Amino acid sequence: MTRTSRIGILTVSDRASAGVYQDLSGKAIIDTLTEYLTSEWQPVYRLVPDEAREIERMLEYLVDDEECCLVITTGGTGPAIRDVTPEATEAVCDRMMPGFGELMRSESLKYVPTAILSRQTAGLRGTSLIINLPGKPRAIRQCLDAVFPAIPYCIDLMEGPYLKCNPGVIKAFRPGG
Repeated sequence: MTRTSRIGILTVSDRASAGVYQDLSGKAIIDTLTEYLTSEWQPVYRLVPDEAREIERMLEYLVDDEECCLVITTGGTGPAIRDVTPEATEAVCDRMMPGFGELMRSESLKYVPTAILSRQTAGLRGTSLIINLPGKPRAIRQCLDAVFPAIPYCIDLMEGPYLKCNPGVIKAFRPGG
C-alpha cells in the first residue's frame, strides 16, 4: 500500500496572516506541487506572521506532529528587519543544506539582479526537509523548478515516502535510474 506523503506549506507574512491580502504564494506552491507530483500527497497548509518564535513553532509542528516529509516556506527571506524565516529555519534544523539556497539564488539571478538580497536556505529536521522560498509566486516557480529535481532523492535518503513526479513537467533525479 502506498503511503500518502504529507507536505507542509508555510506562508510567512504579517499582512496575509492579518487578512490584509490573500495569500497567493502558498497557493502557488500547492499548484506547482500538484503539477509536479503524480504520487499521492496531502498539503498541510499554514499561515503565520513574521515572528521568529511562531515560525519555529509551526515548523516544529509540521515536522514533528503532522509528520510532513517536506516543508516548503514562502516569505520572510529578504533583508527587511522582520524577515526572519531563515533564522527560524536554522533554529529548528539538525543540519543545514546550503546548496538549495545557492542554487535558488543562482537561478533567480537570471531574472532579477536583486536575487543576491535573498537569504533562502534549507535544512533537515529529523527525517524531513525544510526549504525556504521567496514570497513572489513567479519566483516560487522559478526556484522550485531549479531545486525540485533533487528533492525526491533527498527524501529517499532520509527514508521518507517515495515522491513520484510527472516527467513531462519535472524530472526527479535519482542515481542509477
